[in-house]
Amino acid sequence: MDPIHILLIIATLIGLYMAWNIGANDVANAMGTSVGSGALSLRAAILVAAIFEFGGALLAGGSVTQTISKGIVSLDNIGHDPLILSVGMTCCLLSAATWLHVASFLGWPVSTTHSIVGAVLGFGLITGGPQAVNWSTMGSISASWVISPILGGAIGFLCFSLLRRLVLNAEEPLHAMRRVGPIMVFPIFAILTLSMLYKGLKPLKLNLPFEHALLAACGVGVLASLIAWPLLHRKMRTSDRMSLFDSLRRVEKIFLVLQIMTACFVAFAHGSNDVANAVGPLAAVYGSLRSGITPEHVEVPMNVLLIGAVGIVIGLATYGYKVMGTIGKEITELTPSRGFCAEFAAATTIVLATKLGLPVSTTHTLVGSVIGVGFARSIGAINMRVLRGIISSWFITVPFTALLTAIILALVNRLLGPVLYP
Repeated sequence: MDPIHILLIIATLIGLYMAWNIGANDVANAMGTSVGSGALSLRAAILVAAIFEFGGALLAGGSVTQTISKGIVSLDNIGHDPLILSVGMTCCLLSAATWLHVASFLGWPVSTTHSIVGAVLGFGLITGGPQAVNWSTMGSISASWVISPILGGAIGFLCFSLLRRLVLNAEEPLHAMRRVGPIMVFPIFAILTLSMLYKGLKPLKLNLPFEHALLAACGVGVLASLIAWPLLHRKMRTSDRMSLFDSLRRVEKIFLVLQIMTACFVAFAHGSNDVANAVGPLAAVYGSLRSGITPEHVEVPMNVLLIGAVGIVIGLATYGYKVMGTIGKEITELTPSRGFCAEFAAATTIVLATKLGLPVSTTHTLVGSVIGVGFARSIGAINMRVLRGIISSWFITVPFTALLTAIILALVNRLLGPVLYP
């Protein structure tokens, strides 16, 4: 077997390992609020993730991805040798996957994109030096460490505070839900539809202008409100014998349904966007070795997307319980209404940030949203020990994967001789 086929097999196996870790960490944190609040059981969460992650990755995930993730490293500075790119990207996958495995073991929800960015940064530094790195791009990526959780936390705080004031703390929660429920349904469906049209289905090249997507989303929101009005009035009938506890329990059941629906949207959007980005280095290996060139952009082939889709579902099923436990139970106590507010806040933040051109991390946004919902109750509702560990892991991610990639590349270069760099 020739060296190219051996490298392809090694890269595929490491790519599958990377996908497994994406499922164990990235997808697990997206489904964590649903499991932690009791909206979905672990088996149901795996089933939802399997269906919608597969759907997002295979139906809308065939995007063109930059071979050097996010354009942070210039090919002109590291050379155009396909062997250098292929070996380097394979080492980047191994480095990012190793860090995700460590983070999942510790129950830390970290950003897959940041893990890959750090790995590619290490690859660029060791093969091309500091001049090979686009430091302005690195700066904007670093800004997402702050932007994502603050935006998500603020919207989560406002969302749950408003919900608690209008419904949960009302004298008759069921009556309040009947009154404000149809109004609440409008922004819920509008934001989720907008997230799909404007970001979630972007790889399908629909090229919808934001104004058109917003108009369509508002139409869906109005239609959903009109449908919800008779349904809520029929389901939310009150009884003089009903206690406040029973009334709140019935209200929470409504939010249980809404949270499951939101989780489906998040899983589909993750599959359509982040899976392609995460396996982008593997696509770069395939493209460069088969074409003999190092293109700036490469089409993510269906077999690579399939590796990503299969791996993430297996990872979620076999090892995702640790991160789901952190998100769903250890940061703050979640109920369906609180979990829904966190998911909805994350979706709203991602749409808003995308429109404004701000760099955000889905993981950081969701964690920030959960924290914001917890703060809406009280600062005592937040487990500060767990929170400190999570924030520390975010700042460790990029330097850790950069250093690990440099070490792996040095070992490979020593094993193969001065192939990657003198």
